[in-house]
Amino acid sequence: MRAFDYQDGVLHAESVAITDIAAQIDTPFYCYSSGALTEQFEAFTNALSGQNATICYAIKANSNQAVIRTFADLGAGADVVSEGELRRALAAGVPANLIIFSGVGKTRDELAYALAQDIHKINVESEPELRLLGELAADSGAEIGIRVNPDVDAKTHEKISTGRADNKFGIDITRAREIFAQAAAIPGIKPVSVAVHIGSQLTDLAPLRAAYTSVAKLVTTLRADGHNINSIDLGGGLGIRYKNETPPSFVDYAAVVRETTSNLGCRLFVEPGRSLVGNAGVLVTRVIFDKQGLARRFVIVDAAMNDLVRPAMYEAYHEIRTIHEMPSGATETAADIVGPICETGDTFARDRQLPALEPDDLLAIDSAGAYGAVMASNYNTRLLIPEILVKGTRYAVVRGRPSYEDLLKLDRLAKWQ
Repeated sequence: MRAFDYQDGVLHAESVAITDIAAQIDTPFYCYSSGALTEQFEAFTNALSGQNATICYAIKANSNQAVIRTFADLGAGADVVSEGELRRALAAGVPANLIIFSGVGKTRDELAYALAQDIHKINVESEPELRLLGELAADSGAEIGIRVNPDVDAKTHEKISTGRADNKFGIDITRAREIFAQAAAIPGIKPVSVAVHIGSQLTDLAPLRAAYTSVAKLVTTLRADGHNINSIDLGGGLGIRYKNETPPSFVDYAAVVRETTSNLGCRLFVEPGRSLVGNAGVLVTRVIFDKQGLARRFVIVDAAMNDLVRPAMYEAYHEIRTIHEMPSGATETAADIVGPICETGDTFARDRQLPALEPDDLLAIDSAGAYGAVMASNYNTRLLIPEILVKGTRYAVVRGRPSYEDLLKLDRLAKWQ
């Protein structure tokens, strides 16, 4: 489905006009489509049919509990990278036995909490973590995975590449046999899984094929060494279309999974995030001013880089369109779409063709369902913005806007002040 499309000249989220939401909810706000979330999850599930694969939604992409619950109700597990995400997953109804805990910097308290919840698996990413986990697990018999770094270039943005030798993630695959042997010798834990994740926003299957092939060979070697490897965590990373990318289909991805792992008899775990939620959300913002500078035109909106940081952080591209559909042939001129924060980097787009705009006109920033609200901050003492979930003709506020009083109460003066 196309979750956000024009109907009678007005952009709708499913069957709800964005203008109707904006009339009740102050801008800016995020809006998600329940139908799009469901459709993407079911398409991924169907593509992997027959491969004994479990989808564990990567909560880092969008951690709203209503989004997590939507996937949990469809049978998804969760991929988490902090105690906070683990608590969100449990609160949203994800069964503990479908939760996988990854990440390079798990603290003692986080590991202890994960063990206490009896989650499905902790993916160890370093020798120090392995030793700490062994200390905490005692004689629990906890099954663990070990994340390997296959030194594969994902051909993505360098800040979201995670599978090269110079990245911080995982254990060098050339040392995997040694580390698995160490793990097997530690009372209280059982190394039964190999995990890998090489990056985010991948639009080429070749790096994934290379990584999965290396992991499959490693599984065969580890079994020959006497380890009972019964599962593989394939990570996530599939990209979406922001501008002119042609990301692989779920069917093509599933074919690579089958090609590289089908002869191993392993249970598989895949951890999609962006590919499930990215195009299921938009950021709705209101024009403050349409300002003509000496050299450039600026459309100043009420959303800012603290609400959606991807353009400032990654030079990321997002389509931006007017809520009211422009008639064919309407006069448009180049404009920079910018926010009110006191940094030039607070820019959503440059040189976009837009008609003349008036204060209070609405714009939608597309493909904002992933790494949007979840990366937001209170920079410039700006309030976090609401999140809305639409289903058919209904919508609900699934995260409200806090008050300035709530925000100010987070600070405390020192006793001597």
